[in-house]
Amino acid sequence: MIKRHFRSFLTYTCSGDIMKKVVLLLICVLLQCTLVHAESYCVLSSSDDTVIEEKDMHKQQSVASISKIMTAIIAIEEGNLDDTWKVSDVIKTATGSSIYLKEGQEVSLRSLLHGLMLRSGNDAAKEIAVHMCGDEQSFVKKMNEKAQEIGMLNTVFENASGLDDDGNGNLSTAYDMAILMSYAMKNPVFREIAGAQYYTTEWNQRWKNKNRLLFDFPFATGGKTGFTKKAGRTLVTSAQNGDVESIVVTLSMGDDFRFHESKHKETFEKIKVMTLLEAGTFEACGHQITVKEPLQISVHKDDSDRVDVYAHMEEATFVVEVQKNEQTMVYEYPATRADTSG
Repeated sequence: MIKRHFRSFLTYTCSGDIMKKVVLLLICVLLQCTLVHAESYCVLSSSDDTVIEEKDMHKQQSVASISKIMTAIIAIEEGNLDDTWKVSDVIKTATGSSIYLKEGQEVSLRSLLHGLMLRSGNDAAKEIAVHMCGDEQSFVKKMNEKAQEIGMLNTVFENASGLDDDGNGNLSTAYDMAILMSYAMKNPVFREIAGAQYYTTEWNQRWKNKNRLLFDFPFATGGKTGFTKKAGRTLVTSAQNGDVESIVVTLSMGDDFRFHESKHKETFEKIKVMTLLEAGTFEACGHQITVKEPLQISVHKDDSDRVDVYAHMEEATFVVEVQKNEQTMVYEYPATRADTSG
C-alpha cells in the first residue's frame, strides 16, 4: 500500500576421568568449529539498500579480498583507465594471490583493475595504490574516507588487498560490504569489470573470473571472491532480474556460491521495485526539478509494506521523504525557479 502526500510539501556415555576428557575434547572441538565456521550474511536490494535478509550482518571480522571492491572503485573514480606506466618495485612486497607482474613491465590501469577483480591479484592492488597515491597508506586513507562517506560505519581498511597475515587485516561486516557493492555497481565502469567473465591484457595474458556465479547463474551481474585462513571464505555477488538487483554478502561460509544463488532467487520471487519519480525534468511549486535517475524503492510483492511519500520545497531543494514501514529515507534534488515570463 502506497500513499503519496504532497504538502508544503543442536551423547556420549563414559565414566570417570575418561568422560571428563571426552567432554573437554568435544567442547574444544566445538569451540574451534564455531570460530572457523561462524557465518554472517546480508541480502540487500540495491534500489534503495533495503535489507531483505540477514544474520549477524553487523559482526565485524577480516573480510579478505572482497576489500578489493573498494580499491577498484576508488581507482575508477579518481584515475584514468587508459593510464600506462612501468611497474614499480613495490610488487616485491606482494604475497598471496598474484597476476605475476614484473618490475619494469608496462601496464595500464584498465588491465590492473581486471587483474584485481577477476584474479584477485595482490600485486595489482599494491601497484594501483602506489600509482594512484605514491604509497599504499595514502591510498588506504582514501579507502577509509570513502567508507565513511557511503555509510560503512563498521569498517576499517589497513591495506589495499585484504591480506591479514601481519595483523587484523581489513575489518568490515556483511552489511557494510553489501552497501559498498551496491554503491560500486552504480558505476558503469566498475559494473563492466566486475561482471567480465574473461579479460585479455595488452601483454596477451588471458584471465578467467573466479566468480563462478557469472558462468553458472544467468542473472549474475558481478562480484568478488576472497579467502584467508583468518577470514575464511568471503564472497560478494550481485544479480539482476528485471528491475530487481540483489546483493549477497557472506563471511566465513563454506558452500557460498550455492547459498548466494538461492538467496538471489528468493529475492527475485518476493521483491519488486516501485518507481516513485521518473527520471526527467518537471515543475512543482514554481520550481524546475531535474531527476537524473529514477527514484525507486523495494517492496514485497505481497503488498505487506506500508509506504508513505511526502514532498516539499526547502529553499532551492526539492525534498522527497519516503517512509517505508519503520524506515525513513530522504532524497534531495536541486531546484531552480521556473521561468514564467512567457
